Amino acid sequence: MHVAGRIEDYALIGDMQTAALVCRDGTVDWLCLPRFDSPAVFAGLLGTEEHGFWRMGPVNGPGGRPAPADRRRYRGDSLVLESEWDTPRGTVRVIDFMPPRDGAPQLIRIVEGVSGRVPMRSELRMRFNYGRIVPWVHKVDDRTVAVAGPDSVWLDTEAETYGKDLTTFSDFTVSPGERIAFTISWEPSHKEPPAVADPEGSLEATEEFWREWVEHCTYHGPYRDAVVRSLITLKALTYAPTGGIVAAPTTSLPECIGGVRNWDYRFTWLRDAAITLSSLLRTGYREEARAWREWLLRAVAGDPENLQIMYGIAGERELGENDLNWLPGYENSRPVRVGNGAAGQLQLDVYGEVTEALHLAHMTGLARNDYASLLQLKLIQWVEKHWDEPDEGIWEVRGPRRHFVHSKVMTWVAVDRTVKLIESGDVDGPLERWKDLRETIHRDVCEKGYDKERNTFTQSYGSQELDASLLLIPQMGFLPPDDKRVIGTIEAIQRELGTEDGFVMRYPTAGEGVGVDGLEGDEGAFLACSFWLADDLAMIGRVDEARNLFERLLSLRNDLGLLAEEWDPKLKRQVGNFPQAFSHVPLIDTALRLTASGAYGG
Repeated sequence: MHVAGRIEDYALIGDMQTAALVCRDGTVDWLCLPRFDSPAVFAGLLGTEEHGFWRMGPVNGPGGRPAPADRRRYRGDSLVLESEWDTPRGTVRVIDFMPPRDGAPQLIRIVEGVSGRVPMRSELRMRFNYGRIVPWVHKVDDRTVAVAGPDSVWLDTEAETYGKDLTTFSDFTVSPGERIAFTISWEPSHKEPPAVADPEGSLEATEEFWREWVEHCTYHGPYRDAVVRSLITLKALTYAPTGGIVAAPTTSLPECIGGVRNWDYRFTWLRDAAITLSSLLRTGYREEARAWREWLLRAVAGDPENLQIMYGIAGERELGENDLNWLPGYENSRPVRVGNGAAGQLQLDVYGEVTEALHLAHMTGLARNDYASLLQLKLIQWVEKHWDEPDEGIWEVRGPRRHFVHSKVMTWVAVDRTVKLIESGDVDGPLERWKDLRETIHRDVCEKGYDKERNTFTQSYGSQELDASLLLIPQMGFLPPDDKRVIGTIEAIQRELGTEDGFVMRYPTAGEGVGVDGLEGDEGAFLACSFWLADDLAMIGRVDEARNLFERLLSLRNDLGLLAEEWDPKLKRQVGNFPQAFSHVPLIDTALRLTASGAYGG
């Protein structure tokens, strides 16, 4: 029986419209078709073998099960995965990829003999609607098709296939230099079958696509491999037809193994997308930035006063949250959720992140868009009326609203960047009034969000708790890095939210009780916050400490350079949805900052 691997055991492949996760043993345990947010065809990651998987590997384990691959890597700077097994009978390689889409979505697996003659098995169990529906599988000419309701998935291969136990098998042997391909393609069930794949041609085209894309990267400093792998991951999380960027391609991978902190991240958070945009802009990717700006304008169009914190990848507003009670969850972490109820929350910081992204696009010379400037003005008009209200904050607490300090700081950012836009002469607005508003917010935060006795800013007004989002205060320019309040806050967070390894928790959690976020249980160290700490340490001159922390964070990546949302300091493993844009973006940002600081002599 296949059991889902550790979160870091997975590789990502994708076509910029959806993505699959491939385990070390050659099993695809997660794939949604045709979009990131579609129901999964393989949901074994959140359940058991009964919920769908596609295993490909040598027949050399108990019951014919493959062992983990001896080696795996991406082919150069691409999203083409190679896994290799050394067996008593020889060595075999499996090449997994999803071609950038030109027609039906495809997942292609090419088995290549390296040495000896290796017996192989493909075991394909398709289960639609997150493992709930067993499709009708039958032959049409020389092709195998699985059909249920609106979906059909077609399997094409030259290898012989047979059905057993509601699963499609293929047993074959590969010799040195021999290549046997398997392709599955999705098509609406009422349409004509998709074209038969050209696996070798698609492989060549996929490698060429990624090679050309990576050539646009303008970063050539130390740790370029880590930065480029993060950029490729962010590109893979971008929904190409619209420019929307998903936070992660998965749902309900737990922040605490066995706990309830399991959320669906297959949507576009304005915050995540905005910080992703900034990283792409600063590394040369203007086209992605332009596409995201157009997505934003469409998503918000006509209703900027009711800005949502997240939208569907095409700009959908309704993201109702439901539980999939037939799935036991990753390592029994329940519930498994689809949709996200946080879409209806008030998170004031989003206005700052969006405005900062639009400001950066403007400052880096992205072609002017008059509606973008008009949107920015409308957002500030809303902020002017609502900045002093309590909200749910950056961490989407499910407890009572509070006056979160980070939220207030980011409303200051929104006003500050808009003041600068007006001062540049590109738009007209009430300059003096908004300068006064900027000063009012700044004074309010410094008076109500700062604990003089402890010399630290706090999570919310009147609170004693700390929050790692406060690390963004100097990065956003709210206060200079050498301000004693900034240094005091950094040191307090290190002391009270730091782990033994020097990583950072988002905020205190309550264990068995209900914490400030309205949830039970704990969570791991939040990787984005830990990168923010490295940034701050560099900004206050503690560059060696910053570099050491950054390098420890890089060591948490899996063998393919991928990061989930969090790190469990007790279990020493990655937790949370995977791979996570909100982890890879600050990795890029910290590398850029440390390089600029001369931390590597570069």
